Amino acid sequence: MASSSSSSLQFLLFLTLLSLTSSSFSQNPILPKAAILPLKKDPTTLQYIATVFMGGTLAAVELVVDINGGFVWVDCESNPTLRSHEPIKSCSLKCSMAKNPVNGCHSASKNCLLHPENTVSRMSVSGDLNEDRVAMEFWERNIGSRSLAKIENFLFSCAPNLLMKGLASGAKGMLGLGNSRISFPSQFSTEFGFFRRKFSLRLSSSKGSIFFGGSPYDESSMVYTPLTFLKNGFFLQDGYYINVGSIKVSGKKVSLQRKGLPFKTKLSTLVPYTTMQSGVYRAFVEAYLDAASAMNMTRVSAVAPFEVCFGSKGVGNIPDVPIVDLVLQSEMVRWRIHGRNSMVDVGDGVFCLGFLDGGLSPRDAIVLGGYQMEDYLLEFNLGNSMLGFSSLATVEKNSLSDFEALSG
Repeated sequence: MASSSSSSLQFLLFLTLLSLTSSSFSQNPILPKAAILPLKKDPTTLQYIATVFMGGTLAAVELVVDINGGFVWVDCESNPTLRSHEPIKSCSLKCSMAKNPVNGCHSASKNCLLHPENTVSRMSVSGDLNEDRVAMEFWERNIGSRSLAKIENFLFSCAPNLLMKGLASGAKGMLGLGNSRISFPSQFSTEFGFFRRKFSLRLSSSKGSIFFGGSPYDESSMVYTPLTFLKNGFFLQDGYYINVGSIKVSGKKVSLQRKGLPFKTKLSTLVPYTTMQSGVYRAFVEAYLDAASAMNMTRVSAVAPFEVCFGSKGVGNIPDVPIVDLVLQSEMVRWRIHGRNSMVDVGDGVFCLGFLDGGLSPRDAIVLGGYQMEDYLLEFNLGNSMLGFSSLATVEKNSLSDFEALSG
């Protein structure tokens, strides 16, 4: 009898907190422990695309993934599925949840405004804060079925069509995964309190995944480093940073003029290849060329946008190239970049070093690009501000069958 009563209570909670929609998904009355967003890579822009379900009919909407974005913004003008959205008023509690709203609280009759930004084109406009239905898949490991985890009053910003410039074809906005109160992971964590405030990211040249809540892998295989956040006045910026103490190529430390303070290194899903401040880049390239020469690699003419390229005779098997280590909080903690993530196949038997000169005075000294993060597992734990990452060898050993099954 007690078991029957407990089952009834769980079912009632399910009806209250979550409705499962779409005939193509399971209708099992199970509260989500984890949710999945499959990713694909656009071959033209090299952007990563996620599909979420939005609006009254929960139609599929493609959004460009920005791990540093503070919120979700969508082109509501040309997206009929979002005709049901409701604007949020200024001075409301929901408006105050948005970090640094544009117009503050001056009139309760006015709409709450944000600044949606296309972080590819660097274009920004004012846009209303709105709410509507949003859903994504969740998966129950023990049953192996998929359903939709849905929020009825998800907060996002509407943006005009002109903000689409530079986004992948078919994309209708951007999916912000930053550390703000109205980012995509934060809202799902708040809605389903049993979601842990963390998400895992696996980028891929073909199909990848963002996993929210539960963990599809053995956490003992992860290496951890603190996430740091930069301040913009009184507010924390939404970007995720790690501290890089030094860089090594084939085990030898790169000689850099800067000493003492670590490099604040930004993680980005919008920058295709890692960029470095010019002084850092020059020293890194010099060290890499020395290591490549010692391995008898043959340098060939550059292929834009890359500066350092090698012929296939010298490279042979791509993994057999100098190893790059980003040394983090100690010599024992390092982000190791093998050939798969350091060399780019540009065709005709030519492979190029996938690092670029970021200029003399960039906003960030080092930006770790998407290519260098592909086929790694990255765990962003917003609860304790830690980043977990797995080495390429570990990824290949464990094969990530759960991620692969869910992404298909």
